[in-house]
Amino acid sequence: MSLPASSLYDVIERRRDVRAEFTGSPVPDEVLHRILGAAHRAPSVGMSQPWDFVVVRDPALRSAFRDHVAAERDTFAASLPPERRATFDRIKVEGICESSLGVVVTHSQARGGTHVLGRHAIADAGLYSTVLAIQNLWLAATAEGLGLGWVSFYREDFLRDLLAVPADVRPVAWLCLGTVSHLETVPDLERHGWRTRRPLADAIHHDTWRNDA
Repeated sequence: MSLPASSLYDVIERRRDVRAEFTGSPVPDEVLHRILGAAHRAPSVGMSQPWDFVVVRDPALRSAFRDHVAAERDTFAASLPPERRATFDRIKVEGICESSLGVVVTHSQARGGTHVLGRHAIADAGLYSTVLAIQNLWLAATAEGLGLGWVSFYREDFLRDLLAVPADVRPVAWLCLGTVSHLETVPDLERHGWRTRRPLADAIHHDTWRNDA
């Protein structure tokens, strides 16, 4: 039985990058399995399926990663002009220890072998596939009534060492996943005045790239 298209559009509309709304309550194993299953069904170039999912519940690992992210946040903040830093200081960039768990999504460029169908001209097609798995995971979490936040304030080498990820595998994302009190109706960066949403009309071009400048 197919769901109405409006259900998919509703999930896309409700999806948020969650930071401060996590409650920390456990996510049932069967729900987590459904969400990871949705991620694993993402399309991939040459059916290479270059992703893996490291589920992180250990408090010590999460605390160590949170401290690393805090240091990187400070580094970025120090690079900002005063007025921009004042805006940034109001923005929470992670919910690593407040969320129910972490899901680290990794990418293996070697997955699928040497001759990956469809990747010969675009080397990053495999990486794009892994990002599609993340989008599937994010939408599935939203459909399940959970929140998800993508943490990007980290150095890949640090996270690789922390989780014993092989040297030839990239840790693409730490996703904070868990139960939430609510999902904000307006994305955090808009609410805090960091950036406003770009109009769709500005992103659409016909036949060739339009340059109105």
